[in-house]
Amino acid sequence: MHIRAIGDADLPAVQAIYAHHVANSLGTFETEPPALEEMRARRENIAQAGLPYLVAEVDGRVAGYAYANPFRPRAAYRSTVEDSVYVAHDAIGLGIGQALLNELIERCAALGLRQMLAVIGDSQNAASIGAHRACGFSYVGVMTSVGRKFDRWVDVVIMQRSLGRGDAEAPA
Repeated sequence: MHIRAIGDADLPAVQAIYAHHVANSLGTFETEPPALEEMRARRENIAQAGLPYLVAEVDGRVAGYAYANPFRPRAAYRSTVEDSVYVAHDAIGLGIGQALLNELIERCAALGLRQMLAVIGDSQNAASIGAHRACGFSYVGVMTSVGRKFDRWVDVVIMQRSLGRGDAEAPA
């Protein structure tokens, strides 16, 4: 497995991975897969924010991706990011998500960020909850029945991890 920054040529694979999750899982609350141009615009927003957007290559193909987004737009949240990690449906269980998340944590800490949040769709999403726990995240809580997808109410699990010095001192 090779983890690297996303390139333009990776976007069709990223869009396909995400489209599968939109159509088949509760890990995202989107109900319509975004078009390639929308995915390109989202990636550009992350790049403009100076945050990492990574892909994992396995045997020459993109098998997963991860990125950090600002948690909220207000200045007081500037040291906090939210992670997103998606793995190709035929590559789940190979450790790709955890490897991507570990690299994302490292890169965000190197940027001086102090907190990372996981907003995980579906309280039954054992793979994502387990990967986050393995990467040092702690359970914060659950927001019950805040989403509705596939004709059912869906919870959101919140997990959190300190980055670098966390809240031990003010950021630079």
